[in-house]
Amino acid sequence: MRIAFIAPYQGTTLCERRPITGNFGLGATAKMRILAELLRRSSHEVEIFSQGEVIDSKVTYYPRLSEWATAAGEIPVRYASAIPLRGVNALWSTTSLRRLFKKHHRRQPYDLVLIYNLKPPQVTCADYAIRHGLPVVMEYEDDQFLEIWEPNFSRFTSNVWEKQARQLLPRVSGCVAGSADLLAQVGEVPKLLLPGVIDRAIITEGERSNGRRNWVVFSGTHSRYQGLTSLITSWKQTPQPGWELHIAGHGEITSELHALAADDPTIVFHGVLDRDANARLLTQGKISVVAYEVEKTRGFSFKTLECLGAGLHVITTRLTALSALDPELKTGLTYLDGNDPDTISACLTSVINDRRYEQTSRDEAIARYGPDAVQRSLNAFLLSICHSHAAQLGDARPALI
Repeated sequence: MRIAFIAPYQGTTLCERRPITGNFGLGATAKMRILAELLRRSSHEVEIFSQGEVIDSKVTYYPRLSEWATAAGEIPVRYASAIPLRGVNALWSTTSLRRLFKKHHRRQPYDLVLIYNLKPPQVTCADYAIRHGLPVVMEYEDDQFLEIWEPNFSRFTSNVWEKQARQLLPRVSGCVAGSADLLAQVGEVPKLLLPGVIDRAIITEGERSNGRRNWVVFSGTHSRYQGLTSLITSWKQTPQPGWELHIAGHGEITSELHALAADDPTIVFHGVLDRDANARLLTQGKISVVAYEVEKTRGFSFKTLECLGAGLHVITTRLTALSALDPELKTGLTYLDGNDPDTISACLTSVINDRRYEQTSRDEAIARYGPDAVQRSLNAFLLSICHSHAAQLGDARPALI
């Protein structure tokens, strides 16, 4: 079937042509790409539609652009135009993406629409799709009702979009989410609990690995919610003899992190890595620290599962969604009771001194959330929704307008 994936994807071409550091999402983009690839492997035709939004205010027009999500050129990514002017930006991105999606749907109709979270562009496209007889499945990763929308919106506008998002929840045909809390927000529709998917490159590199180094690694977006400032501060306060801290990725606080770590040669920055290089980094280390601010999400941290699949022992804050993990996976976790520097230092020292990093759950994570397992479960889930929707709709699908 033909699937339109409406998601805030950020590919290489977009990063080169638009300044998106302020709203960079490495982990989210990686997960979107992997899911799109798995759907393509299940013989579905997948097209990604992204707003490609720029949040830094500037009097500039960015025209539509396209690229491929994979080197094989099988999954097109279509970006809407953007005008990052305060008061215009968000509304423009929303309406521009809807027009782009509508244009391609009219040209060759889709069978199913998959939306990623509840940003206004996704809500607007989902509403259009539902009104035109398409089943809409939401991939729900972050609870956007905790902190509604972005600084681009006024309080009045934020309230309007929040209302529209809440009205969409009971209308979707199904929901895929990383936690039970997020699934509970949706009505009585088919649901699939999917904390994440482990990239095949990570599995391959893990099988090739000839040994691991005394590295603590982090790979992902450098945002203020990731606890990276506290991690670096704790590392400098309590050095770990014979160990190094390796940080990959990019984001709004990258320059601050470089300045903070400038006088410590045991802290190594790798920049943005492609999927193979990222897999090599993760499979070379022994420990990963995910010091996410727990009050910012009810979802599941994609990098946590990624690191478990890479054979790392993961030190993590107590995200609510972690409670849904099978006990076999939790053997690879050590919990942080906070993400302040002192707490991180004490926990990291304990894990190293007690050699707790030798406790991993790589095989169990791959068995449950490797690409083959996820492909089977996701494909069966979406097909069942599409067939059920078609049976309910009969010949009543509205004409394309």
